[in-house]
Amino acid sequence: MKYTQIFPTVLMTLDALAATAYGFNGDWRRTIYWLAAATLTATVTF
Repeated sequence: MKYTQIFPTVLMTLDALAATAYGFNGDWRRTIYWLAAATLTATVTF
């Protein structure tokens, strides 16, 4: 992993954790939003 990929990886992890938290609460719109944000970050970074 390159040094420049550390922050995006942390950001993707936080996005996935936010999606998990909203998923447990049953808020599917925000769950999908945060999963899409993690996917977008992964697409741009890698």
